[in-house]
Amino acid sequence: MSQRFNSVVDTGLVKLLHNGAVGVIPTDTVYGLVARACDQQAIERLYNVKKRPNQPGTVIAHSIDDLALLGLDRRELSRAAVYWPDSVSVIVDATHVASYLKRTRISLAVRIPRDPLLQRLLAQTGPLMTTSANKPGLPTSTSIAEAEAYFGETIDFYVDVGYVGGDNPSKIVGFDSKGNLTVFRD
Repeated sequence: MSQRFNSVVDTGLVKLLHNGAVGVIPTDTVYGLVARACDQQAIERLYNVKKRPNQPGTVIAHSIDDLALLGLDRRELSRAAVYWPDSVSVIVDATHVASYLKRTRISLAVRIPRDPLLQRLLAQTGPLMTTSANKPGLPTSTSIAEAEAYFGETIDFYVDVGYVGGDNPSKIVGFDSKGNLTVFRD
């Protein structure tokens, strides 16, 4: 049976994530399906539950240092940092990132969220891979009831903070080879 929480800073949630759990939390933008980025088995499970095997999600982290530990280039992260902390995801080169995270891609979307509670969680768990709490092609969950309709008991936990839907998924930007900004999703 999936566990229920009402805060992302619950110590039980942190323990579950450290033990390889996959679940739904409110991110800084929408409800997201999450797992620890450094846990290959949890990430594989996340992609299987989402039924999106070849498209990676977004890595959210507490700091640039945490993102660099995944193999991302610190210089590129420093350039992206002008957008953080905020709900802007930046596409960065993922050449040196483990293939289980990036799937078949050569880049990853990453962000450092502004929300202080989410920051506290990330400081305790390390980076999380997140993807919207829905099935491909269907609306993103704005409530835990909607997320449960998608995932039921196939995941380990749900963090219910009520309606989450005032914001859209994160803005996604990146840089071309000349350093010019490209907006992929506004």
